[in-house]
Amino acid sequence: MNRREFMWWIGGGSASLALACITGYAEPREKRPNILWLVVEDMSPHMGCYEERTIKTPSIDWLAREGARFTRCFVTCPVCSPSRSALITGMYQTTIGAHHHRSSRGKFVIRLPEQVKLLPEFFQRAGYYVCNGAGRGDAQGFTVMRHKGKTDYNFQWEETLYDGRDWSGRQAGQPFFSQIQLLGGKNRRARVPQPVDPDNVKLPPYYPDHPVLRQDWAEYLNSVINLDYEVGHILKRLEDEGIAEDTIVILVTDHGISHVRDKQFLYEGGIHVPLLIRWPRRIKPGTVREDLISHIDIAATSLYMANIEVPDYMEGRVLFGPSYQPREYIISARDRCDETEDRIRCVRTKCYKYIRNFYPYRPHAQRNLYKDHKLITKTMRELFYDGKLNEVQARVFQPIRPVEELYDLQKDPWELSNLAASPAHQRALKNLRGILEDWIQRTDDKGQYPESLAAYHDNCAVLDLIQA
Repeated sequence: MNRREFMWWIGGGSASLALACITGYAEPREKRPNILWLVVEDMSPHMGCYEERTIKTPSIDWLAREGARFTRCFVTCPVCSPSRSALITGMYQTTIGAHHHRSSRGKFVIRLPEQVKLLPEFFQRAGYYVCNGAGRGDAQGFTVMRHKGKTDYNFQWEETLYDGRDWSGRQAGQPFFSQIQLLGGKNRRARVPQPVDPDNVKLPPYYPDHPVLRQDWAEYLNSVINLDYEVGHILKRLEDEGIAEDTIVILVTDHGISHVRDKQFLYEGGIHVPLLIRWPRRIKPGTVREDLISHIDIAATSLYMANIEVPDYMEGRVLFGPSYQPREYIISARDRCDETEDRIRCVRTKCYKYIRNFYPYRPHAQRNLYKDHKLITKTMRELFYDGKLNEVQARVFQPIRPVEELYDLQKDPWELSNLAASPAHQRALKNLRGILEDWIQRTDDKGQYPESLAAYHDNCAVLDLIQA
């Protein structure tokens, strides 16, 4: 921090100082900055700055040291297309009808509510060059591929939304809003100079200690190492072009690791994601934010950073500035994924996680072509049928599941002990149940309108059980 910034910090008044203590943010504005989103696939916060010790991620850690690291950021859906639909609109996918994974296909087309616009539209109107490219790289170098980056928006949208794949096409002095899509956890074949030894892997307790799962997790960590190389190359490009200090960099993932109990589900492994924001001269380096963040907040925050008015309809919140209001809880939702019909909702506070399973007479790990082709899923199913999984590891394959789950995250971070039936936790249970029911009605959660008669009867059965 230079002398001018220091004098602002000590002379900005009690309100500004109080805000700065919470957010690590300084208020003055200059010209509109460039904004760069690094959107990573299928990855949880397994990075050095998030206390992952098996691997090193120096570039990502540098980004955290130079900006803000958010320790409690969560997606509104743990699968690609609904999550990305929410991210690009700043709206819950359940509000805009994009909640069933990749359901806007063929003759069935989902259209957004008339007032809802995609984030790049706001930037275009403000004179920004907007672009979306797919990046690929390794220890040797990085390239923004000459084809459009992943969108996977689960609704109809115009292909003219983006001006190009790379900000090199902008006019001189024109600010840009850019997304670079990175494979992240999907890049399981990543080749790194020092690959992770499967024997050094530490698996969560809800997975069996098995060579196949160890190997898969080691390959996942290799993909994190490779991501770090890619981030390093991108940051170097900003420096080489002389625009690093004029560019806000936001790194986030679309959901958590793709594993049996993680992606597609509302446990921490599916919804807890990394979020790093570097905003030169505005965010105090090394800021750590422990407040609850929903990834739909990134859209509203990006508009605020560019001094563009945030529309009233947006459900995301601005994470900085005098109007910032911390969340008391976050909501996440999972609905149909491909051919697998389901409906799960959760309320997550700093202390508790409440999960409502609307289809309790179906196992968590229903048959799903996407997941069932994975060797880890096949291996766990075989172990389950052979009776070689313990009670915790076998839960996802049991034919029925609880209507309600409640976890004390401070004492039970792995979400192993369901407290929904505990007399000592009934007050917390009823409070979180009420929050969820209020949210469903207030946001008009489209998941309450089943696609099929079978789903309708499942919903009715759940309501009967709770009311009883």
